[in-house]
Amino acid sequence: MSVTASSSPYSTIIKCCEDTIGRRRRVAIDENCFPEKNLTLNATNEKPPRPRRIILVRHGQSEGNVDEGAYTRVADPRIRLTEKGKQEAEQCGVRIREMIEKDGADDWKVYFYVSPYQRTIETLRGLGTAFQRSRIAGVREEPRLREQDFGNFQDQEQMKIQKAVRVQYGRFFYRFPNGESAADVYDRITGFRETLRTDIDIGRFQPPGEQSPNMNLVIVSHGLTLRVFLMRWYKWTVEQFEGLNNMQNGNMIVMQTGQGGRYSLLVHHTKQQMMDFGLTQDMLVDQEWQKTAKPGELNYEIPTGGPSFFTHFDDENNGKFRS
Repeated sequence: MSVTASSSPYSTIIKCCEDTIGRRRRVAIDENCFPEKNLTLNATNEKPPRPRRIILVRHGQSEGNVDEGAYTRVADPRIRLTEKGKQEAEQCGVRIREMIEKDGADDWKVYFYVSPYQRTIETLRGLGTAFQRSRIAGVREEPRLREQDFGNFQDQEQMKIQKAVRVQYGRFFYRFPNGESAADVYDRITGFRETLRTDIDIGRFQPPGEQSPNMNLVIVSHGLTLRVFLMRWYKWTVEQFEGLNNMQNGNMIVMQTGQGGRYSLLVHHTKQQMMDFGLTQDMLVDQEWQKTAKPGELNYEIPTGGPSFFTHFDDENNGKFRS
C-alpha cells in the first residue's frame, strides 16, 4: 500500500531499497523523529568534508589492570580507573590537543564516541580536561564500543584456565563461557562502523554551514575492541588480527587522512611503530597505498589476502587480488 503526502501525517516520502519484485517501495519518514534524514534529504551533491583524524584511545590503567581479582567483586562495566589511569587519560588528552594544534588551523574541534563502561567514561573526562568547551563538538555514548564480555562476576581461577585455553584455541574465535569471542565483538563493531560512516557522510559533527575538514573524531574504548575496529576498517584477516599487540593503557592510535582523503596509519605513525603494534609487511604496503588513495578506490595491486589462501601459484603469478 503506497502512502501519499495528502493522506498521511508524515511530511516527507522517500524511497528505500527495492522489494522482492524489483519495484521501489515508498516509506513515510517523520522528519521530527529522524532529524538526520533532514540532512540527507536536503543535502547538496557535495558531501561534508571528512574529519581529519579518527583517534583510537584505550582507557587508562584500571583497577582490573592491576588486580584481576577486582572482577570477582565488581561488575566489569563498573571497574574504575586508578589514580595512575586518570593521569594517563589527562596526559593523552594533552597529546591529542598538541597534535591537532600542529595543523595550524583555527577552527578545529573534537567529537567523542565512548564505551559506556566506567573506566572509559572516566578516561573521557580526563581527555576532556585538555580542551575548552568551544573545541568539543559533541559526545556520543556507544554501547557497541564496550569491552569484550568475559562473563558475569568472573572467577579468578577459572579465568586463568580460560585464558590459557584461548591461547590454544585462538584469540579470535574462542568464546568465554557466558561471554563473547572476538568474533562476536567483530559483529557489533561492524554495525558501529556503518553508523560511523553514515555520520561522516551526513556531517553529523557540525551544523551545515559550519562544517570544516579540521574535525577530529576520538573513539574511547578498550584494547581488544579497538584492535577489532582496525581489523574491520582495513579488512585484515583473522591471522593478521592474531598477530596484533594490545595498546598500552592511556595510549592512542591515529588514523589520519592522506593526500587522497583516505585514512592511513602511516600518516601519523612510523613504520616501526606499526610493526611494533603487529602490522606485517603486506599490511604496511597497504597502509602506504592508503596514504595517497581516494575514498571509493579499490586496491587492485596489493595482494592483502590472496597468496595466503592460494599457495600453489608460482611467484610470477602471485598478486593482484582486490582488497
